[in-house]
Amino acid sequence: MMKNKITAFITSMLLLVPLAGGAPAWAAPEVVDYEKAIGLRDAWSGLTRDIAEPAQWIEGAQSFVYRKSVAGGFQFVRMDAATGQKQVAFDHDRLAAAFNAAAGTHLTGLTLPFTPPFSMTQFSDGGQKVAIRWDEAMWSCDLLAYACEKNVDRRQDRGFSGVVRDLKSPADNTPKPSPDGQWLAFVQDFNLVIRRKVGGEIMRLSIDGTQGLFYDPESIQWSPDSQKIVAFRVQPGFRREVVRVISSPSDQVQPKVDVQLYPKPGDAIDIDRPVLFDVAKRRRIEIPTDLFPNPMTTNALSWRKDSRGVRFAYDQRGHRLYRLIEADAATGQARVVAEDRSDTFINTYSRRYSYDVGGEGRELIWMSERDGWNHLYLYDATTGKVKTQITKGEYVVRQVLKVDDKARQIYFAANGMRKGEDPYFQHYYRIDFDGRNLTPLTTAAAWHDVSFSSDMQYYTDTYSRVDLPNVMELRRVADRSLVATVESGDISRLTAAGFKPPEVFTAKGRDGQTDIWGVIVRPTDFDPNKKYPVIENIYAGPHSSFVPKTFWPFGPHSSGDKVIGMQSLANMGFIVVQIDGMGTQNRSKAFHDVAWKNVQDAGFPDRIAWHKAVAAKYGSYDISRVGIYGGSAGGQNTLSALEEYPEFYKAGVAYAGCFDNRMDKIGWNEAWMGWPVDASYARASGVENAHKLKGEVLLVVGELDMNVDPASTLQVVNALIKSRKDFDLIVVPNEGHGALRNAGDVNYGLRRQYDFFIRHLQGEATPQWNAQPDTLPKPK
Repeated sequence: MMKNKITAFITSMLLLVPLAGGAPAWAAPEVVDYEKAIGLRDAWSGLTRDIAEPAQWIEGAQSFVYRKSVAGGFQFVRMDAATGQKQVAFDHDRLAAAFNAAAGTHLTGLTLPFTPPFSMTQFSDGGQKVAIRWDEAMWSCDLLAYACEKNVDRRQDRGFSGVVRDLKSPADNTPKPSPDGQWLAFVQDFNLVIRRKVGGEIMRLSIDGTQGLFYDPESIQWSPDSQKIVAFRVQPGFRREVVRVISSPSDQVQPKVDVQLYPKPGDAIDIDRPVLFDVAKRRRIEIPTDLFPNPMTTNALSWRKDSRGVRFAYDQRGHRLYRLIEADAATGQARVVAEDRSDTFINTYSRRYSYDVGGEGRELIWMSERDGWNHLYLYDATTGKVKTQITKGEYVVRQVLKVDDKARQIYFAANGMRKGEDPYFQHYYRIDFDGRNLTPLTTAAAWHDVSFSSDMQYYTDTYSRVDLPNVMELRRVADRSLVATVESGDISRLTAAGFKPPEVFTAKGRDGQTDIWGVIVRPTDFDPNKKYPVIENIYAGPHSSFVPKTFWPFGPHSSGDKVIGMQSLANMGFIVVQIDGMGTQNRSKAFHDVAWKNVQDAGFPDRIAWHKAVAAKYGSYDISRVGIYGGSAGGQNTLSALEEYPEFYKAGVAYAGCFDNRMDKIGWNEAWMGWPVDASYARASGVENAHKLKGEVLLVVGELDMNVDPASTLQVVNALIKSRKDFDLIVVPNEGHGALRNAGDVNYGLRRQYDFFIRHLQGEATPQWNAQPDTLPKPK
């Protein structure tokens, strides 16, 4: 027995010794290697010029604003489409000073926090005001007075996922004026009441409102003719609270407690029922509930222009039935205008769209995946019948930007229509209501972002690929002719510094037929004669697709900031990849449906097939040493990889994982795992499957994670201990969902991640950090 143990020990040591012609003799990393890798973000950030992000048109003007890279940071530019004149959009230094005074930041004019997605930065009042999102809040800045303030959202908080109201927070009960200006409607003592705008006593419209069945003041909607009102009567759901301990508050020694309203899968939720009232007759008009008996949400109350009916959307709990319902304003009788059914799920999470043509209630544009692809349909809204399928084919309509009622045309974005291209590339099109005259507005083989002027005379087209720096063009809508090339990115300095674009790689998935797309990032000093361990950056949330398609680093959609982290990690002696497997969005419905009640799958059979195809092509790709890392859903995916495929994935770093879908927020998890909570939730649980762990895992969690209940990570820890498994754990005080990635000391987190993979995939020792001077770049 002793002889066998000695033999096994010697064998394990020999595995770390390079063989002739095999793996190279890896040199243990030095502190300077970490400094260079972690400092790459700052070293490269100022090397691009004129990388323009998608533009935003100023409402009512033929001018637009965009942000581009300049020496030292970024600058906002305003361009007049008619004259072609450009100017700086505002005084960047003054705005930085104003924002610093309001937010307590230390920004400069070139480092304003106007980061992608640019849609979170909204210019208004002719470009004289700007709203931005910063530190999980919205801020407003006046570009004339150069003053900024944090916006206060006084609307009633409906909880984390919008299905349970926070009744501890008072609702916005500001009286709602009728369109004719004669009446005000509001809620008093849980009931709907009205009074004349000028004097007069309060008159009750309802008498059945109670604390347990109340009228929601924020839902009150007057009919256009001021004769009727509709509002939701609400049956409150279960108030689930997540309690967190703030172990290290900055203002006192003793800990504090934080409480958050946080509905979870299976919880009882608010039931919203629309109720009609005839104001003149002081009469309640009942709307029968048989068409919407079990709502996840009942929302989007809207009146027809003629006041003859009110519409609302009904998403049935479990997301397998979705309806647009219209109630007759005189009788309350309800009918289905349009609906979708599914044996799996209807993607109400991110792919719902309906449009009342002309606002007259006669025709409807409806988005549906009923034929296996996401498309647009024209309905006869009076009969509930489809008049025509507007878009058709093996491609995905991503969004509708504009509907021209008079011309009966739709402007939309789609991917997958152009054969021979990356099927994820977003392009823009115009099409007639009858499905004819499909006209492409973009042609370059790239990812496109298009924005239209409010008068629909011009549009900007910003496009790029991972190997093509951003180009922004100004074009005319009428004939798509080029007016000007607004910006063309210059990466000559970046290339001189050693930048190389990632390789786009495709391979067949689990079925041997479907193309799986990913990217390969190699070290900047890559040697094709060496063998490199492989690390996969994973995020397999079913709500989107995630492999970057735009230019990086520091391109639109924040992909640059994420992917440069892949390059930094690669520079520590790895090949780093990212893949979109089955179960993610933006391909066919069947491709997406793999995730249904099955999020633990995470496309791993496709990912592993992809890895093997890369290894078959490149001898440098060491498929015997594969690691994985990810955050949030990617953290859950990382643990699932180690539990379900331990023969392939050897080590993983899991950040802030939602490891058990029963512990996570209700909306995201019921969207893909369904309702009621059943055995599929347990099958997907990283806690229930902890005993399967064979490889190495590092778990990282912020104690104040407001996105994913941090107890989810500790439940994994508990299960691993009970299974007598070894693991590493970092609990970050005072930090939330982005602990060690987006918040806190990000460079400490990167260093710990590098250490982990170097030890477990390269088999090398790492520096004795506690004995080293702290020379790593400091977070800004």
